Amino acid sequence: MNISMTMDATDKSRVQSQANAFNQALSGAKGSGQELGRDDFLKILLTQLQNQDPTNPMEDKEFIAQMAQFSALEQMTNVATGFRELNESLMADRAVHVLGKTVEISQGAQTTRGTVSAVTQGGVPQVTVNNQTYDYSEIQRILQ
Repeated sequence: MNISMTMDATDKSRVQSQANAFNQALSGAKGSGQELGRDDFLKILLTQLQNQDPTNPMEDKEFIAQMAQFSALEQMTNVATGFRELNESLMADRAVHVLGKTVEISQGAQTTRGTVSAVTQGGVPQVTVNNQTYDYSEIQRILQ
């Protein structure tokens, strides 16, 4: 397909930059440090469909391949979200198990020892030791 026949220079430049960013993301390059997500993928696909030459439309195979890529991206996103939620749940569960136990918490050069008197759950579970709140991840040792 000859893009120059159906688009003006501004549209051509925009589509080309989107295509370059998409190709860079697919190849694993980290040029600008930004990542493309499913919304970006759909925008690129819609732009391609809107600006295609009506006398020479996108081949069925190309469209199906791009939809398969989108489906794979969606599934990877769902798996990553599931793992993130599972990790948060496991961290919260582990934090509850230290309730009533003596722990050592390190913050830089300072080490605090005490009994966990309270636990807050959430994305970053916290424990209360000696009336101070610490992130669960700061626990270095569980003594009892």
